[in-house]
Amino acid sequence: MAAGDIPPDLGPRTLVAVFASPVATHLLHFATDLGYRSLLLEPDPHLVPEEPSFDSLSTVDSSVIGPDTDVVVTDHDRPELGQILLKMLETDARWIGVMGSVRHIAQHIPALRALGVAEPDIARVHRPIGLNIGSKSPAEIAISTLAGLIADRNGRPGGFAF
Repeated sequence: MAAGDIPPDLGPRTLVAVFASPVATHLLHFATDLGYRSLLLEPDPHLVPEEPSFDSLSTVDSSVIGPDTDVVVTDHDRPELGQILLKMLETDARWIGVMGSVRHIAQHIPALRALGVAEPDIARVHRPIGLNIGSKSPAEIAISTLAGLIADRNGRPGGFAF
């Protein structure tokens, strides 16, 4: 497989990057290379790239978000954060995470509490996400995030713990 002779048997996988951002662009590009069906969820049509190399949604669509879907929110300061996470929590998404530094307050928690979301459901939303590799650039953050998703999907801790 490493030599490129045998394609990996990945099964159906979908990655939804929520909100257009430089990180989302890299995330969706790399995810496509990794065998994911890549989708951008951006409620503001003016923010969707003019010629994206991936499909886009303007609202949460439970017909495309199922148990093979990983959801990554790439902007934790958008006013729609709570509403979109609430709708994502109503789907069968395998994994939901929000990007953000551990040094900053997790904005999704008060947003979801204000909407009356139960604490066990709020706990389904992961933060921080990705492997702790000291990522700084959008491409590095995307790689860290995807590596964390792959580790989680494969039941591995990630990092250097084997």
